[in-house]
Amino acid sequence: MSGELCPIAEAAKLLGDKWTLIILRDLAAGPRRFKDLVHSGEGISPSMLASRLRELEEQGLIIRTSYHEIPPRVEYTLSEKGRDVLPVIEALRAYGERWLVPTDPPAR
Repeated sequence: MSGELCPIAEAAKLLGDKWTLIILRDLAAGPRRFKDLVHSGEGISPSMLASRLRELEEQGLIIRTSYHEIPPRVEYTLSEKGRDVLPVIEALRAYGERWLVPTDPPAR
């Protein structure tokens, strides 16, 4: 396979970051504003979020829409390319629930 791009390696480069997957997960529910994404409960810093949103927009996974209002409003939504990632995120969620997140409280 030398010289050829590996689809798994390319997908891992694009999606293999915790924050990327969390942002895409949050946008699966519909358009979100920056402040909504910061307060998603996962603890991403505003500077990290801004950086990831820029990258996701450059890669065509999300669409940034600015509204000419006062105060200015910006919303982020998934593009078609971003929506195509949702089954992958769902598979990761199912795997995490089955193998990584305890479902029963520890015995006392």
